[in-house]
Amino acid sequence: MLIRDTPAHERPRERLIAHGADSLDSASLIAILLRTGTKGVSALSVAHQLINRFQTLQRLSHATITELRQIKGIGRDKAIALQSAFTLATRMARELRMESPSLNTPEEIVALLREEFRNYQVEIFLVILLNARRRLISIEKVSQGTVDSTVVHAREVFRPAIIANASAIIIAHNHPSGDPSPSDADICVTRDLIRAGQLIHIEVLDHIILGQAAITGGSEYVSLREKGLFYA
Repeated sequence: MLIRDTPAHERPRERLIAHGADSLDSASLIAILLRTGTKGVSALSVAHQLINRFQTLQRLSHATITELRQIKGIGRDKAIALQSAFTLATRMARELRMESPSLNTPEEIVALLREEFRNYQVEIFLVILLNARRRLISIEKVSQGTVDSTVVHAREVFRPAIIANASAIIIAHNHPSGDPSPSDADICVTRDLIRAGQLIHIEVLDHIILGQAAITGGSEYVSLREKGLFYA
């Protein structure tokens, strides 16, 4: 059934106008981006195929033009539209970072980093630089590793902090496996960095590990400070 053949109140565009974008599920929002279906297949049906094929929006966002076009009903233009939408979402997240938010809780940190980490399928180690009021100065990528490990040294973590005259830092990395549980190496690196920060008077406030709630069935992140693992 084509979208035009469904009752008006069930059509994604009409539901968005009536109830707002937040009321729509992901498939309906994707259907609006696709605009039309093809050969008797509705845009909503094509959107459901995309969700079923890639399982999560994160995986869908990583799909190449070629991979997207393997879905029946997705041509070049629709594949380009999807990639453009995901790229705009990432850029918007980066713009929000420029508003110098105050980062006082792990939830605020994760909200800041979620889109950044979505683009990577290997481990990335970031350092968040903060001023004396605990407001964001910048986010710097320290190192990039493999799908299950990354190597980081204190000099690489604190160099941008010293240059930016940061008063404190938050360190963060992702677990591409989706499980944010800290490894023994994660704990060891954290304690080494805390000790290094004490020597140069730059406080390490937390270490956030970001995974995926959809995979673990629980929290998408771990705060080593909250877990009681945060001491030198």
